[in-house]
Amino acid sequence: MAASAREDGRRGQEHGRRGCEHYDRGCLLKAPCCDKLYTCRLCHDNNEDHQLDRFKVKEVQCINCEKIQHAQQICEECSTLFGEYYCNICHLFDKDKKQYHCENCGICRIGPKEDFFHCLKCNLCLAMNLQGKHKCIENVSRQNCPICLEDIHTSRIVAHVLPCGHLLHRGYRCPLCMHSALDMTRYWRQLDDEVAQTPMPSEYQNMTVDILCNDCNGRSTVQFHILGMKCNICESYNTAQAGGCRISLDQQ
Repeated sequence: MAASAREDGRRGQEHGRRGCEHYDRGCLLKAPCCDKLYTCRLCHDNNEDHQLDRFKVKEVQCINCEKIQHAQQICEECSTLFGEYYCNICHLFDKDKKQYHCENCGICRIGPKEDFFHCLKCNLCLAMNLQGKHKCIENVSRQNCPICLEDIHTSRIVAHVLPCGHLLHRGYRCPLCMHSALDMTRYWRQLDDEVAQTPMPSEYQNMTVDILCNDCNGRSTVQFHILGMKCNICESYNTAQAGGCRISLDQQ
């Protein structure tokens, strides 16, 4: 595996980068758990039946001179720069992406640092434009993304803070509380037009149904339509049927 990792690094250098698909770096990590050499913890975890603890890494191997040495930013033998950015806590080597180590998160984040603040209740670094403007959920990042099931706190994919306060890698509706993840006003107006242009068969035209809105949590009694039922309170179509269909008495 060490030889394979070195070959990956050298092939990367030929294409203007070093390291692996995850990180640009000039060294291999010596995994303290199995003594194998891997370009990064993700490469290790993808090939082993256990996970590499990044904080316990003590040694690295230079991809140029192959000298194994204490984890550090520059090779002590041939002066190869292992990474423009280096964290001696996470043992993260990479190109300079304005990274910074957040003591409260316990890991490195992509910066620049001045563009982010750490919310102590959410226990997560968030963009400055969300300071005082987001719904806090305690330790919100200490869970897996409900869509892709990847750990949110350590993920390299940016998580989006939804209006409901939950985190999601991608999606249009939070699968935890079912609230809309984005401003859907434009889409709701398009649905208005589609509903207006799609009359229901005569036997359904006087049929009503009770609905529960996932966005405002309000209840409404509306006309049944196969394309969607619109909340009478906030005008969202993000609704769920809360009862059976019935014929409206005032329209019989």
